Amino acid sequence: MPQPTLLSIAQTGKRCTRLPAGDVPERDLADLVPVHHLREASPRLPEVSEPEIARHYALLARDTFNIDRGFYPLGSCTMKYNPKVNERIAAMPGWALLHPDTPAPHAQGTLRLIRELEGWLAELGGMDAATLQPPAGAAGEFCCVRMFRAYHDSRGDERRTRIIVPDSAHGTNPASVTRCAYTATTIRSSGGRVDLGELGRALGDDVAGVMLTNPNTLGLFETDILQIVQMVHAAGAMAYYDGANMNAIMGYARPGDMGFDAMHFNLHKTFATPHGGGGPGAGPVAVKEHLAPFLPVPRAVERDGALDWDWDYPQSIGRVHSYHGNFLVAVRAYAYLLTHGAEGLRRVSEAAVLNANYLAEALKDTLDLPHAGPFMHECVLSAQSLASETGIRALDIAKALIDYGVHAPTVYFPLIVKEAIMVEPTETESKATLDWFIAIVREIVEQARSDPQLLREAPHHASVRRVDEATAARHPKLTWG
Repeated sequence: MPQPTLLSIAQTGKRCTRLPAGDVPERDLADLVPVHHLREASPRLPEVSEPEIARHYALLARDTFNIDRGFYPLGSCTMKYNPKVNERIAAMPGWALLHPDTPAPHAQGTLRLIRELEGWLAELGGMDAATLQPPAGAAGEFCCVRMFRAYHDSRGDERRTRIIVPDSAHGTNPASVTRCAYTATTIRSSGGRVDLGELGRALGDDVAGVMLTNPNTLGLFETDILQIVQMVHAAGAMAYYDGANMNAIMGYARPGDMGFDAMHFNLHKTFATPHGGGGPGAGPVAVKEHLAPFLPVPRAVERDGALDWDWDYPQSIGRVHSYHGNFLVAVRAYAYLLTHGAEGLRRVSEAAVLNANYLAEALKDTLDLPHAGPFMHECVLSAQSLASETGIRALDIAKALIDYGVHAPTVYFPLIVKEAIMVEPTETESKATLDWFIAIVREIVEQARSDPQLLREAPHHASVRRVDEATAARHPKLTWG
């Protein structure tokens, strides 16, 4: 039986709690709020008891998959176990209860953390300055491309109207380009990496920049990266590094050393904030010196031994988020970096790369491996041959994994791989867990040959089974009826 909704068990008069009578004179809402903002009828809210609402949310929590419940190999979105100590540190009252409008003299610890974390991220990226303000990865992309526009405008170079985005780049890049009033030019990959000939033909004096994800969404490192950036700069354009996949190269390679002008980090993937379900996120941006004047304001600065906010950056692109970004995500990242240190971050990268290559090698004879490794933090498999043989597609495999207690990996992305299954094991999973996952995938593939109808109906043991995803996306029902 499906779990009942709160409305279905509600009864008039039930209460979770009863508040004391107010001692403030009541006023008509129309005196406080313009009439056109008022509802015509009261909302239909469920009237339930405290045990009922407690059980309702406990059951929802039980049905919600999370990294503490099982393997979460969501490709392109690092879903690793995050130490609980970071959660406890972020929940400390000094951080969690500090009002963002607290005057700088009374928030010295907060400003110190912001300034030090910006410095550490800049160092980790091989950059010169940073900001914590962007609240997520896409906001970091937007911030970087917006700074590219500000940089070109400051030089009177207004002819640049295009940004080049390889087809192996992160999926949000074209949207960020459009938001900054540029036109996205997509170039095709060759062997899973940027095609230098395609890039050369796309470059011109109307190109403002190039957006690259490296390692890219296939889990492959761009071996021609130095030449790529040189070509971009020779055309007078900027090079942006999408840091979504930094989990593969921390401590081993720095985008700034590759020649990139700006980059963003995903604190909610790489540095210990749980990712998924829409947030919380943080997408700090780091830049080379020539872009530093355009960073968002205010910026934390030190004057006479004290920290303060500085707004005096006339070329700044302004705010990209209210206050100082998602600050508690920054607190978690600060604790994570302090715990690991330089050597610890290198070990994170080593284990993430090792795990991805172990999976690819173990499954290359079970599913297709469209591109040869070595892989970085993730690998992209394909069910194309299996689909031709049995009719079982990547979606069916993903649904079947749910019955085994494994969260489904990303499927059908990147778009350049047919029947794609993108798996990112991360550094926090043991060999035993990976062997268990490998055995499950092999068993599902055997089922595809022996009993394909069983897989077409999977998952069999989930509270929500198969839904019409296309209709849900095109005609969503946003209210309960």
